[in-house]
Amino acid sequence: MDFLASSDLSQFRFLIDIGIVLGAGVVASLAMAALRLPAVTGLLLAGAICGPFGPFGHTLIEDPHTINLLAEIGVVLLLFTIGLEFPLSRFLRIGKPLIIGGSLQVGLTVAAATGVTMAFGWDFRAALPIAFAVSLSSTAIVLRGMADRGEIDAPHGRFIVGTLLFQDLCVIPMMLTLPVLAGGGSAMDLLKQTGVSLGLAAAAVVVTYLLSRAVLPFLLARVDKTRSRESFVLAILAICIGIALSTGYAGLSLALGAFLAGVVIADSPFATRALTDVMPLRDVLTGLFFISLGMLFDYTVLLDNPLLVVGIFLLIFFGKSFLATIAALFMRFPARAAVIAGLGLAQMGEFGFVVLNAASGDSGLVDMNGEVRFLSAAAILTMFITPLVIRFSPHLAAGARLLRPLERLLGVRAIDEPTKAHEEISNHVVIAGYGVGGRMVASALKTVNVPYIILEMNAETVRAARKEKEPAYYADVTSQEALEHARIHAAKAFVLTINDPAAAHRALDTLKRCAPEVPIIVRSRYHAEGLAMLARGATDVVSGELEAAVEIMARVLRLMNVPRNIIDRELAIVRERTQLSARRSTVPRNTLADLGKLGELKIESYQVNDSVFANGKTLADMHLRTKTGANVIAISRGGEVIEHPAPDMPMKTGDVVHLLGSLQHVRDAICYMDTGEVPSDDPVGDATRIWKKDSPPG
Repeated sequence: MDFLASSDLSQFRFLIDIGIVLGAGVVASLAMAALRLPAVTGLLLAGAICGPFGPFGHTLIEDPHTINLLAEIGVVLLLFTIGLEFPLSRFLRIGKPLIIGGSLQVGLTVAAATGVTMAFGWDFRAALPIAFAVSLSSTAIVLRGMADRGEIDAPHGRFIVGTLLFQDLCVIPMMLTLPVLAGGGSAMDLLKQTGVSLGLAAAAVVVTYLLSRAVLPFLLARVDKTRSRESFVLAILAICIGIALSTGYAGLSLALGAFLAGVVIADSPFATRALTDVMPLRDVLTGLFFISLGMLFDYTVLLDNPLLVVGIFLLIFFGKSFLATIAALFMRFPARAAVIAGLGLAQMGEFGFVVLNAASGDSGLVDMNGEVRFLSAAAILTMFITPLVIRFSPHLAAGARLLRPLERLLGVRAIDEPTKAHEEISNHVVIAGYGVGGRMVASALKTVNVPYIILEMNAETVRAARKEKEPAYYADVTSQEALEHARIHAAKAFVLTINDPAAAHRALDTLKRCAPEVPIIVRSRYHAEGLAMLARGATDVVSGELEAAVEIMARVLRLMNVPRNIIDRELAIVRERTQLSARRSTVPRNTLADLGKLGELKIESYQVNDSVFANGKTLADMHLRTKTGANVIAISRGGEVIEHPAPDMPMKTGDVVHLLGSLQHVRDAICYMDTGEVPSDDPVGDATRIWKKDSPPG
């Protein structure tokens, strides 16, 4: 280890390069945070500045190969964590948005990109890898932006998430196809070899999965017993690398093995812990991956032939956006949701560069330093603008009404046709969104026999609700047609619980135009959103952020044994400041155990029968409190509870007397009501002595 003390740092040049890259990434991320843009954009920008094509050339980073090597490890860990988050059971639940929507988007894009590329003079073997790369979108950038906006569960969010997952899965067969393309032969030979490779891959996946399911749970359980976090992390990384290398030596991709390792662990009890422990390392290496992507951006290419780069950029962005919109429309998403989904998938993603790098390696299908560099520059530009597109896509989708003819051609409707039972419904409540909140509202309305209609954009949710005999319809609540079908003019109230803030604003505008007199109750995620919705005409807004904060505050104050009147005062102050809810302030009830010394008090019950001393006597007759120290707080009689019974009320057979006092006082009271005597030699804890009316004296 003497070399560590050496003053010669030339052998550690790779550490200097990594330090420069990480420092540039931090500075760029801080700049993006100040502009309220995703950090991924900053990492791409940092790579473009530090890379060999940046203003410093090769003088800043001497060994980009080391950065690229670490970035590839980051891709392996990225696929591993994707597998951790999506076990087989989750794939089965995702359904149509993943399988049908993803197939349409990838299939249409690959076909169109292949045709365009071949039209520019490329042969099929080079055009197909380029089409593969163009068809993939950026999972990291898009999901980060949608999560920040709270649109993961919105209609367009569900389509985007399903499509991105399908694209991530498609990387594996795409990578398997590249060696087959490089091998030569006819198109039929190509299809045959691809089928054989996919079959071998499937067999390897099944064998590895079965062996891992038999071995990994036992191995991880043994490691977990050591209670050592270091040992657990090392075991997880060893499993990931081991399975990845095993598939690599079998002629498959490392990415396939890493993903398979994640899927295997995802179905084990250790999935959450593995994801938590590996995530920091994955984020660092994935950050290096984004920086390495930025290094590919050659601004001189843009200067040398700006028209070509801009043309490719426009083809990718608008072509992918249009094809993804068509795929969403085929899935019966309304035009507005389809347009937003198309804009979200319009960029070329990080895995596209993985495919291009693989195609330019030993296979030699494309040349990254040749004409493909124009494609790389245009693709990175699409990634740069994606955060801005996601932010402004709700406004860009305002022209979705131009797609109404295509909507009708594809059979997309704003709302399913109402049944005869609902054609003349009135004095009802329209519930937009059938998530947790919508279900609770519907259940309460059903209990009190108030009619209601549910409008929901998730076709699977509508289908499940109809199986439960709920009046649910597939509908776009921003459409006036949908609201009219729901007879909004005859409704008593409109409840808006959808997860898409932009769609909620548009729904409010539509409601105010077609039914301005109907009260509107809206759920918002944030307090600021609620204020904006009130300004747009909402009657009342329930802010999830505010209600959660108020509830937490009340529980904390109660836990600190703050008197109830002080808690009520603080809640009233918060309500007065926010004025976003008319809900009555509630404080969680204390139990006796929460109140210190009062926890020593006990509540016990005693039933009166014909043979006991208390039968027919009043509290005044017995002087129960004076003789035993216990209090009668209530008497249950005939299914009713009589609180604070009068002293002159006689007790009857079947009455249940509720007593309050210390353990000794309650036991004395039970004995006295049973026998008419207060025991003097029955210490608490002696459960062997049973008092009876006919017990012998002494």
